[in-house]
Amino acid sequence: MNTLIKKFFCLSAALLLLIILPAGCTPAQQSYSKTGTYFDTVIKLTVYQSKDARYLDGCMELAAHYEQLFSRTIKDSDISRINAAEGAYVQVDQETIDLIRAGLTYCQLSGGVFDITLGEVSDLWNFKEHKDGSLPDPDSIKEAVSHVNYKNVKLKGTKAALTDPDASLDLGGIAKGYIADRMKEYLEDNGVSSGMINLGGNVITIGEKPDGTDYQIAIQKPFDESGTPIGSVKIDNKSMVTSGTYQRCFEKDGIIYHHILDPKTGYPIENHLESVTIISDQSVDGDGLSTTCLALGLEKGMELIENTDHTEAVFITDDGKVHTTSGFEDQYQFIPYK
Repeated sequence: MNTLIKKFFCLSAALLLLIILPAGCTPAQQSYSKTGTYFDTVIKLTVYQSKDARYLDGCMELAAHYEQLFSRTIKDSDISRINAAEGAYVQVDQETIDLIRAGLTYCQLSGGVFDITLGEVSDLWNFKEHKDGSLPDPDSIKEAVSHVNYKNVKLKGTKAALTDPDASLDLGGIAKGYIADRMKEYLEDNGVSSGMINLGGNVITIGEKPDGTDYQIAIQKPFDESGTPIGSVKIDNKSMVTSGTYQRCFEKDGIIYHHILDPKTGYPIENHLESVTIISDQSVDGDGLSTTCLALGLEKGMELIENTDHTEAVFITDDGKVHTTSGFEDQYQFIPYK
């Protein structure tokens, strides 16, 4: 692909991860939506009954609450306090402990290619605000990588610590999924039986649409400058999460540098995968698995999903080919975009 096109797409891809498509010729259904921005992510919530719309504000309050707990950039958040504690144990919210435990599960499952202590390395790359095309200093990367090790995370009740005082927690790889799951629980607890939660690349649905149709979610074609989907999948009462190398990246001397970093080297992973979409029951699992599989590559990523219950995946390689897990076609249909 033309490098200029890829460069443009890197700047705009965060808005194009998963697209909600209308269901064919079905008449438009009345819906009630609310939009907000948390964790640098546009959140859109949709319900289909007027009585349910009153709960959308509650979902946004949850997002604000979790941002205060999990953000690395809010000074007094739980995560920031752990990072600043120089190895001492810090009293935190139980849900912060729950999210850290979930992150550690995927660190172990991935053999360390997913690591929640990659914060300092990510800061050096600064993909969110990168503008000048410069690369991080190699010595700085080497130093930061020496402090990446999820085994340095210690939990004791509702206290957490980093035994390496120079390590830095970053739960961005699973926080959105965790929040989406809590929003779904909140809506269901209040009697909502049909709705959709969209946190950028994380979509989770509640039941079916009121007319009985599934939600049709498109998967972005990686690095496509027009925003054209490569295809779509119909789901109901499921989570669908996509991670892609095109989501946050920049170009330097004809090379695309993306945000999926190798914890061992501190540089972007290279394995010919451009996108992984996970369909699962829980969005936090989709978050952890999509990033893990993108780091593992096609063969090992496919093997991981084949051995994970109630989970299917769509892999897109840099030759434009679409690969699905063996159980995908039994439960879902990948609909190519025409």
